[in-house]
Amino acid sequence: MAKTLSSAEKRHKQSEKRRLRNKSYKSFIKTLTKKFLKEEDAEKKKLLLSQLYEALDKAVSKGILHKNTVARRKRKAALIYNEFLKRMGG
Repeated sequence: MAKTLSSAEKRHKQSEKRRLRNKSYKSFIKTLTKKFLKEEDAEKKKLLLSQLYEALDKAVSKGILHKNTVARRKRKAALIYNEFLKRMGG
């Protein structure tokens, strides 16, 4: 008969799987943020901002990032976007 996993081993396996999934999603958010910051076209920047908001909100619902962290990042992105619009407008 096969030896069963202890609960500690199982939890370790689960946490490792979650860590890698979370790491991947955080990396995706960082990449999206960098694309948003680099973009110089107003329409594309607006689209990237909405994608960034969506990804950040999803990270909260998945438990990857804390809601206050996401609120801070969204606020910062909005400030950057508004500053960009001011610069482009005049």
